[in-house]
Amino acid sequence: MLPKRLVIFTDLDGTLLDHYTYSWAPAREALEEIKRRQVPLVFCTSKTRTEVEALRRKLRINHPFVTENGGGIFVPQRYFPQHIEGATRAGRYHCLALARPYSEIVEQLDEIAEETGACVVGFHQMSAREVAQTTGLPLCEAELARQRDFDEPFFFVGTGEQMAQRFVRLAKRRGLEVQRGGRFWHLFAGSDKGRAVRRLVELYRASSHVRLRSLALGDSANDLPMLAAVDVAVLLPKPDGVFDRQVIARLPGVTRGIAPGPVGWNDAVLGLLRSQRRKTEATRKTAY
Repeated sequence: MLPKRLVIFTDLDGTLLDHYTYSWAPAREALEEIKRRQVPLVFCTSKTRTEVEALRRKLRINHPFVTENGGGIFVPQRYFPQHIEGATRAGRYHCLALARPYSEIVEQLDEIAEETGACVVGFHQMSAREVAQTTGLPLCEAELARQRDFDEPFFFVGTGEQMAQRFVRLAKRRGLEVQRGGRFWHLFAGSDKGRAVRRLVELYRASSHVRLRSLALGDSANDLPMLAAVDVAVLLPKPDGVFDRQVIARLPGVTRGIAPGPVGWNDAVLGLLRSQRRKTEATRKTAY
């Protein structure tokens, strides 16, 4: 029997990173064990390319990553031996763009808001300082969050649920999608975390002579496509301890983490790594 390789996909905000402080420190043990075992760790996040690049440098991680809720897949050059069909060069990466470009999305956001009468504020209307105040990010990181390629985060101002749903319906009629994340709503077209994860799993399988087992961790409804696309899905609770109802409804068998953010992430990943090691050892004993 062929050995089995593990690949981990993870959301960032509220999952690997603390919802309030953006710290990953409580997950340090699991991160070090992942590196020791040479397990690919793929960020699959609403963050932008520049934000993810900054975090990858801090954590010394050099694996592919998925940006803006599945808008784009970025693969370091020469990471996979095979040609990546449909990819274009983007600096040090091969980029697979799954979504429509950002300029089209912000134009649509403004038009839909005007037509519905909804008062919305998107990142393209905010300064870096305003983004920092709204998100709690340092000013330099807030500027990175504004450098977008596919997806526009926004929020409603003084708008009730009925008006918000009117906005969503019109967006869908225009071929756009709207998702509610941990802090913001997101408007996009073509972004899909699940599609991005499945494409990367295909690339990993094609480049390796081992079986593949995929794990994903997230905390919000916008992680649902990613969680549904893997072998093992872990849902972490929100900071108030409540699990996302939409994910639970769609994936009733999802594994539930013991705590929000990096504390729960650390526990879940270490538990899976231990389980993987036990299964590998059992397979070796059976083979002999």
